[in-house]
Amino acid sequence: MSTALATTALGGTVLTAAGCTQGGPGGGKGGGAASKKPTAEEIRAQKVSQAQRQLAQHDPDAAEKTLKGQDGDEVDSLRTKISSAREALVEWPNDLQVSHLFFHTLIVDPERAFDGDEDAQGYDDYMCTIDEFTKIMQDVYDDGYVLVSPHDICEKQDDGTMKPLPIRLPKDRKPMVLSQDDVCYYEYMEGDGFAADLHPNADGRVVNSYTDADGKTSEGSYDMVPLVDDFLEDHPDFSYHGHKGVLALTGYNGILGYRSSKREYGDHPEKLKTAQEKAKKTAAALKDTGWEIASHSWGHLDIKKSSLAHLTRDFDRWDAEVKPLTGETDLLILPFGADLSGVPPYDTQDPKYQAVRDHGFDYIFLVDGTAEYWAQMQDGYLRQARMNVDGIRLRANAAGEETSLEPFFDSSSVIDHSRPGL
Repeated sequence: MSTALATTALGGTVLTAAGCTQGGPGGGKGGGAASKKPTAEEIRAQKVSQAQRQLAQHDPDAAEKTLKGQDGDEVDSLRTKISSAREALVEWPNDLQVSHLFFHTLIVDPERAFDGDEDAQGYDDYMCTIDEFTKIMQDVYDDGYVLVSPHDICEKQDDGTMKPLPIRLPKDRKPMVLSQDDVCYYEYMEGDGFAADLHPNADGRVVNSYTDADGKTSEGSYDMVPLVDDFLEDHPDFSYHGHKGVLALTGYNGILGYRSSKREYGDHPEKLKTAQEKAKKTAAALKDTGWEIASHSWGHLDIKKSSLAHLTRDFDRWDAEVKPLTGETDLLILPFGADLSGVPPYDTQDPKYQAVRDHGFDYIFLVDGTAEYWAQMQDGYLRQARMNVDGIRLRANAAGEETSLEPFFDSSSVIDHSRPGL
């Protein structure tokens, strides 16, 4: 293999040569000839490619930093583009008016998911098909949305308060957070037409395993993560500063498709260790490529109905079983959207609120299927509503019974007619 440029999922490029290890998350060891030191021209080409990607992702400061120390006509031309792009960026006028859409695991095979068994109704109510999701992503992109992180909205200060941050985008663009719940590939979904896991492939790209109706297993883009990664390869301007989305994990059945909980393999330590190692490797690759991980509690717990003792045990179990595999997170996506308060701010003396904060959760997300955007920033936390995109909401919008999804896409042109009754 001749020396070449390889693009990472975050938009940077790394030099590869015969026998070289490709940089970026999950890069494997190459074999064959020894690596050779890249030339100045190759380094310049790598820097230019990386800066072009960063510029496309609305990050002229990062692009300028990448080009530091480089020269030449192509570099000078790119610096001119960086200057023009910076001048074209405008600050989003209201830091709390940021929409947030969320999905569950995507249906790969509607025929198996909607086969009339005991799980089919739940799939129809709460899941989207791949066909629906890909249409939605194209529509929200065409409508000017750009994927941002919750950490782009505000950041926690040393004194514990939250500071709003400027989101600077071209005037025809608007920020949106994307998230997915229950990225665990639960055992009950096996055989129903869903992906089985997430994992880095031989090139370090995070993909899914999927087994079709004939029993053939393949790897590829069968759920949200690799589908968004695919989309960003062609539309890097859909990402703000390389950010992609938030993945909410429970722990009781393992994470990311691996039975990594002691509840699953407690009597088989070697199997448990293997599952945990695979889960940890996958989580690192996801984070390295622009994805963020949130707690969805260990046991998919209703925080409002649960006792304080139950909630504390659940958070402790997350800390013991999931955090060692994923690393720290300050993001809590509330199961069922169940929250500790209505519109008023949290009662900071509420013991459950204190348990949430004691476990390091500064960004808290509920569900509101009516508001295009809603958020509340108080000393110490950001609380943001998410819009559920699922079968219930798609059907209601397509039938004209509600208009909640109209700001984002036309449900009647998106909804998959393989759904029962359509």
